[in-house]
Amino acid sequence: MKNMKYILSIFLALIFTFSGFAQTTKTGTTAAQVLKFNVGPRAIAMGGAFTAVSNDITSLYWNPGGSAAIESNEAFFNHTSLYSDIRHDFAAFATSLGGIGTVGAFVSIMSMDEMLVRTIERPEGTGEYFNFSAMVIGLNYSRALTDNFSIGFNAKYINESLWHMSATGFAIDIGTMYRIPFLNETRIAASISNFGTKMQLTGRDVTIVYPSGSGGSNLINANIELEKYDLPLLFRFGLSVDAVKEKTSRLTVAVDAVHPNDHTEYLNAGAEYAWNEIIHVRAGYNALFEQDSEKGLTLGFGLNYRIIDMIKVKLDYAYQDFGRLKDVHYFSVGVNF
Repeated sequence: MKNMKYILSIFLALIFTFSGFAQTTKTGTTAAQVLKFNVGPRAIAMGGAFTAVSNDITSLYWNPGGSAAIESNEAFFNHTSLYSDIRHDFAAFATSLGGIGTVGAFVSIMSMDEMLVRTIERPEGTGEYFNFSAMVIGLNYSRALTDNFSIGFNAKYINESLWHMSATGFAIDIGTMYRIPFLNETRIAASISNFGTKMQLTGRDVTIVYPSGSGGSNLINANIELEKYDLPLLFRFGLSVDAVKEKTSRLTVAVDAVHPNDHTEYLNAGAEYAWNEIIHVRAGYNALFEQDSEKGLTLGFGLNYRIIDMIKVKLDYAYQDFGRLKDVHYFSVGVNF
């Protein structure tokens, strides 16, 4: 009981600390928003409070240090139809190399339908179409340095394409996880995501032809230099605890404090109940105290089914409320082998 009071006091301290923040934001001033698309119905259903829970392959997104908990081979695929006709696909694979550590790779792709090219002179469209897409390719390495402490890293290549232009960037993620076994399996974790280069669009769409000379008989090509934008840097601090851990039941509660470089700080909170580690029920709240947020309630469930001794299939679903935008449903398939 004393331990539970101690843990609750930490939770409340985080909530009151972040509820007092009010800062000037730089909303909409970062590139590669695909880096901010949450991954995995399990984590999303828990409100995104997953930094200190990360112990499966989706930790490659949330906290690269958590992938050190993977003990065999794990594969994952997540397809989501988001708001505004945006589609997001994420696939990953990781394998344990024993005492050497865990290595993994992932790819994240954002795509959307073609849109009409519109100009001031022809606001209804020129008859041409353009599209936008983004891709992230990453490599992961993590290792348990002690029985209770692990650290991990991601290296990422990022590309965005807009009609005939593109931008390229590189970034790294760093994550740590520390387990306090005598405090109801309390875990403390922190991660820094998307620390890297600026991104700048270049290509033939920024080339303008100017007439010059007598009567404009000569043509000169000029390139417009567009602004360079930072990546969406995220710092996460997480705390989780197995409030109930019995032979057939487990209840994990978690909270994350998140500090982005392009918006206000916020909290994520969530819980997961597992029966025999087969059936999982989850709930949470995303982006608590975030300014002008459309996010909110999250719900979900999961089924882990062992086909044979060496192969386990994971099916997960999550629902997220996006306020004035349409609600989003997430589905994923994972395999342990």
